[in-house]
Amino acid sequence: MAQDKLLGLFSPLAPLAERARPQSLKDFVGQTHLLGPHKILTRFIETGKLPSLILWGPPGTGKTTLARLLAKEIKAHFLSISAVDSGIKEMRVVVKKAQQHRKAGGQTILFVDEIHRFNRSQQDFLLPFVEDGTLILIGTTTENPSFKVAAPLLSRCRVLVLKPLRPEEIVLILKRALKLEAQRLRADIQIEPEVIHLLAQTAQGDARVGLNLLEALLEIAPQEGPQRIITKDLLKEVPVERPLLYDQAGEEHFNLISAFHKSLRGSDPDAALYWLVRMLEAGEDPLYIARRMIVMAAEDIGNADPQALLVAVAAKEAFEALGRPEGDIPLAQAALYLALAPKSNAVYKALKAARKDVKHYGALPVPLHLRNPETALMRALGYGEGYKYPHDFPEGIVKQAYRPPEIQNHPYYRPSSRGLEKILRQRWTTWRKIFAKSEEE
Repeated sequence: MAQDKLLGLFSPLAPLAERARPQSLKDFVGQTHLLGPHKILTRFIETGKLPSLILWGPPGTGKTTLARLLAKEIKAHFLSISAVDSGIKEMRVVVKKAQQHRKAGGQTILFVDEIHRFNRSQQDFLLPFVEDGTLILIGTTTENPSFKVAAPLLSRCRVLVLKPLRPEEIVLILKRALKLEAQRLRADIQIEPEVIHLLAQTAQGDARVGLNLLEALLEIAPQEGPQRIITKDLLKEVPVERPLLYDQAGEEHFNLISAFHKSLRGSDPDAALYWLVRMLEAGEDPLYIARRMIVMAAEDIGNADPQALLVAVAAKEAFEALGRPEGDIPLAQAALYLALAPKSNAVYKALKAARKDVKHYGALPVPLHLRNPETALMRALGYGEGYKYPHDFPEGIVKQAYRPPEIQNHPYYRPSSRGLEKILRQRWTTWRKIFAKSEEE
């Protein structure tokens, strides 16, 4: 349901994170890359005009607060709808209000929290009103908008990335919240400085988490007259375990698997193990991780250590047999083995080169001497004629054309000088010399 938002009027029963929202941009903490001198939002505010925006960032970084304050700064009418329970009917009401406000010379900001939950029909309905300026859309999301927001709507918005807050920034937010609470409660709140810093570290960039923890501490803090005392020991009464940010269908999924693969390729076993655990603890499908290790073993190690592929396949089979948590051990074993294996992408490059020739030359005919003469007619047509049987020669190899003449001299596989491929490289060099000698004879 659409509703007008009154800035700065919060119920005393609202959570501390809501009551402590800054009421002006001068009190807003963080995101200096957007709000500092000569930065993009600062320039928009100075002009008094705001484009439609998608504010993308992790929880507790000030997306909703920033949207409200931007509306206040440019003196725009602020409307909010829920991406979850607002249908086309509710959205028509919002558009009508915005049109009336526009006739009176005003701007309307439509705030959509969690815009990634908007379905395609909701987005399509808004599109013309965003395009003609009836609405300034400010959507917030914790997920990569390129995955979740339809391209036509996304192209009409500026995407601004909000960063996790630094511990020192959360400290400022907590100190200001303490001052507000002391005034509201008419109490003298005594808090050990170390506690504030521990809360800021625990929050991991999320101001809301820090404020919620502080509120919990205030509720259980012992009172001595007008004083409330918060000590480090009191933190033990408010245990917290932050969930790991992860979305199996969104950007974080791709970010972590990319970091894992690149750590394996970069031969850093500790980094590979860290990303593996991050994914497992966040709920990633372990078999997906196992399959990615199989790909990596072939793509980035190849014949420098053919055992790597066997280890990766065995880890997948072991996990299927064991499940969690025991199955995590062979996955970790495989990751460490792959990280420390010699690296070569020669197999991968050879495959790409061969594919390029197939695409370019199409279905070249198989040379007659390589064809099997299965019938009398085929023999009469010359199938198999001139084929040299390698086992009839002293070295077990013999020079002959094994590809169509158009691509006979196109090299594909070039073994590296690492791991087992060093031996393969030497062997291939020796054989080429034998081929050259047979041609001279």
